[in-house]
Amino acid sequence: MRFRAESHLRRPAKFASVRAHGRRYHCGGFVLWASKRSIEPVGNSVPMAGPRAGFVASKAAVGNAVARNRAKRRLREVFRLKQNLVPAEYDLIFQARRALNQLEYGELERKFVKACASLFSTSSP
Repeated sequence: MRFRAESHLRRPAKFASVRAHGRRYHCGGFVLWASKRSIEPVGNSVPMAGPRAGFVASKAAVGNAVARNRAKRRLREVFRLKQNLVPAEYDLIFQARRALNQLEYGELERKFVKACASLFSTSSP
């Protein structure tokens, strides 16, 4: 599956909304925030294409630019491959931590799958 432009969270207001209304799950190398998206009626509304995601890696939490970009790249790839585990009406924020770049890729995937199972098995608005 591709990670299309409409699947990205970009606006600060959207990030703030997910953090304010969402649930948080600590995954060791990253923190996952999940919030159910409200349906915005816009004329001939287009159905939700799928889950949307935003990625955060601060200098204080992760390190220099190389480490931050690597962390975000790894998180984007996990989301791209496993986005079918997330219901279409959800927005996610991945907040990287320093330990993320020390994790094996398989372990990173397992942590995301475990977080999805925990967050979406008993999902509530």
